[in-house]
Amino acid sequence: MKKIAGLYSAPRQHWVGDGFPVRSLFSCDSMGRHVSPFLLLDYAGPANFEPSDTPRGVGRHPHRGFETVTIVYEGELAHRDSTGAGGTIGPGDVQWMTAGAGIIHEEFHSPEYTRRGGPLEVVQLWVNLPARNKRAAPAYQHLAKKDIPVVELPDGAGHLRVIAGTCAGHEGPARTFTPIDVWDIQMKAGAGVELTVPEGHTLALVVLHGLIQANGSEPVHEAQMALYRREGSRFSIAAETDATVLLLAGEPIDEPIAGYGPFVMNTKDEIREAIDDFNSGRFEAAATT
Repeated sequence: MKKIAGLYSAPRQHWVGDGFPVRSLFSCDSMGRHVSPFLLLDYAGPANFEPSDTPRGVGRHPHRGFETVTIVYEGELAHRDSTGAGGTIGPGDVQWMTAGAGIIHEEFHSPEYTRRGGPLEVVQLWVNLPARNKRAAPAYQHLAKKDIPVVELPDGAGHLRVIAGTCAGHEGPARTFTPIDVWDIQMKAGAGVELTVPEGHTLALVVLHGLIQANGSEPVHEAQMALYRREGSRFSIAAETDATVLLLAGEPIDEPIAGYGPFVMNTKDEIREAIDDFNSGRFEAAATT
């Protein structure tokens, strides 16, 4: 059984742009290699927005050296980036964006959601790229709800959606550079399940709603994360209430991390190069080649 390394609670909310009140469950700045290959997880909401004529969100900004994964639980977002890609994602949909060599994008509440208002609940995950892939061509994956396989858990315990990786023979639609599992788990009160991930992989369980017992002994509440040690592969979840849990597992990338705002590279020199390339307009060129 994988052992739990620690339990972590989200700090107070802060705003990203004017459309996303987020709590950062973790970042590589504070947890470093322990969460590799993941870099950051922002949990936006749950929040309620009044109807408006002006879309809220985050305007044009750059990224280099990693991927962003946006999972919508409630609300609707519209994305556009410098590759010409974009689209709208709603409840159950996922946007998987590879910044790679450099991308500029913007993300706002969709026009329809802006007009009607209502609840918003979104998770954004940053996934690191190994050094060999940090200059990969920018790309965009739209993962529609209908294309994400659903695995029914034993004994009616609930179900999980395989966004990335594999579970019980079902393969998620996300294309990844390194082995990663991202599972959206919905469990019923009083139910339990035992799952496995590959030996040696990082494992984190993020509770978005409800209360679970991790490994039968550690209570993990809403907006908390259980981080496991790399040794072992089996673990268990028991739901004290109906619960929504995001599972993140992956092969660690044991390389140096140099991060500065929207750039994550391996050295400070590469960060300086990223800043210079962005200021010189070369991100736009990278996105069109």
